[in-house]
Amino acid sequence: MKQYGKDKVWPFAEGGGTTILIFTLVWGTAVLLWFLWPNLAAGLFLFLATALWLLILYFFRDPNRQVVNKPGLVIGPGDGEVVEIVREREERYLHADIIRISMFLSVTDVHVQRVPLGGKVTLVDYQPGQFLQAFKPEASQVNEYIAMVTESEYGRILIKQIAGILARRCVNNAHPGDDLQTGQRFGLIKFSSRLDLYLPPHAQLLVKIGDKIVGGITPIAQL
Repeated sequence: MKQYGKDKVWPFAEGGGTTILIFTLVWGTAVLLWFLWPNLAAGLFLFLATALWLLILYFFRDPNRQVVNKPGLVIGPGDGEVVEIVREREERYLHADIIRISMFLSVTDVHVQRVPLGGKVTLVDYQPGQFLQAFKPEASQVNEYIAMVTESEYGRILIKQIAGILARRCVNNAHPGDDLQTGQRFGLIKFSSRLDLYLPPHAQLLVKIGDKIVGGITPIAQL
């Protein structure tokens, strides 16, 4: 897995380069057409191409952040709003009682995911599924997702990157055996989506439904 330092020069998300390149080529074509044939159609095409190009650059932004790293402190795995907090039993990966914290990521949020608590990756699993609206509770169970389990000194943590009605692709760059640090970038979900974080039942929660989370910074829970 590619390792980043505290700062990186490339200001956009790893995994978004191809999309950025495609829209840059479209924008460049629009600019060329405008200079060759400056008419209404070419001007409209340039306007639309410029707007889309700027939106894509904004969406795939990946700002450097001063990560909060304290013993046993679980931090936000990404930007978004807490939409659900439930205690339940997770039978597919953890086979244990857990606390699930679900976050909805709008199209205006940074969509890069960060490790909530350092540990060793024991599993990365892709599961095909549906593309329901990500803020719906059932999306956690039936939508396409990538699950990652990490083993920390405080217990096992499960993170699900869940696709939504617009997010048709999740990217996870981690592999079983990787040792990840708290706040390290590990993935990306393209466009609006959902993140589910599964914590041990003894976790002391530091957030509530409706809270806005900033990835790598906002304290989620204490273990």
